[in-house]
Amino acid sequence: MCMAPPSYEYTFEDPGPSLGFRVHFSSLLLSADPFLTCTELLLLVLTYAASMVLPAEMVNSPGSMSLGELVLFLFTTSLFRRLYNTCLEAVYFTMPSNRTQPPKEHALKGKRADLCGRDQSQLDTLVWHDRMTYLSQFALTISLYCFLPGFFPAAKEQVAPFPERALRLLGHHYLLSFGMFNLHRACHLVPFLWRHVHCIHHWATHPLSRNTYQDHWFDNFGNAIVGEVAAQILLPIDNSSFWFSRLFRIAESLEKHAGVMGYSNIAHSMQRCFPFAQMPHHHDWHHEGHKSCNFTFSSIGGIWDVLYGTRKAGRAMRFPEHSTRRDQLKEEFNHKRGMFDQPLVLLAPVIGVIAAAALKLHANGYIVA
Repeated sequence: MCMAPPSYEYTFEDPGPSLGFRVHFSSLLLSADPFLTCTELLLLVLTYAASMVLPAEMVNSPGSMSLGELVLFLFTTSLFRRLYNTCLEAVYFTMPSNRTQPPKEHALKGKRADLCGRDQSQLDTLVWHDRMTYLSQFALTISLYCFLPGFFPAAKEQVAPFPERALRLLGHHYLLSFGMFNLHRACHLVPFLWRHVHCIHHWATHPLSRNTYQDHWFDNFGNAIVGEVAAQILLPIDNSSFWFSRLFRIAESLEKHAGVMGYSNIAHSMQRCFPFAQMPHHHDWHHEGHKSCNFTFSSIGGIWDVLYGTRKAGRAMRFPEHSTRRDQLKEEFNHKRGMFDQPLVLLAPVIGVIAAAALKLHANGYIVA
């Protein structure tokens, strides 16, 4: 879903903090690409119609939520993405003192660029990738539902005790973050992946939450496979945990690009107690041009940056009250590139995660359990 408002204001010009929160909210909420929005609604309506008209045994996947619930899931995540993106950008515009980068850093000089640093040709390119992202992700979702029974788990009357489910959910997120971390790092250090795939995302040097999914469509597709898909196959979670996880991950991803620090970053604030947790200011530093650090996409995934020696505090102490314990200790890690940064070695963990998921599927008869 395209997150970039098409109007001059909000795209090329900061409307300023004088407008109230609700004004920003109403201006940004319906600002996505109209063509893509209509396409999304049409596909959801057609899929829901199929769930209502066709026999249940024809459309519902064994061991999975019903097709009707899948449509509700897709609609809910899409609506939540729009609402939370709008909320975070409203915070950004109404509270400039909370911005990770000082407001003067956003005074882009010497070129016709949007608030995030992209020119018009780049914005036009992103529209195409936004559309391809949605279509490829929708196709992936329907394929997983049809061909991998249990991937979208059905609700059960009896579930494991809450502590067990919570630990499983935590492990699921660590596994998810491991795959995404390694693919992201490879996209920076493997020249082909950087030049032809990931550099598009880094056109934004002053990120806002709208930038979260503005990537090459294959970048988003790869992250879905090595992250959410592999994690659900290797360490599946139950129905309610699945709903929570996907909504929580949307919030976390949007916050990471929101450009603000503070308690408005709900998902990150909830995870500050975890060892090596990262906050949005770490990923903001990565986008500013320090591309050899802070590769993690999740807060608890900060452990991978520590283990790989790629963690940097960035502008953490601009807001000491929202920094992490490791930021306050001023611990820095200086990773030196060597033989372990060769393309095949970089991609080995990614290939390993995908291979492990494939082997488990084969062993289970291609059923997620």
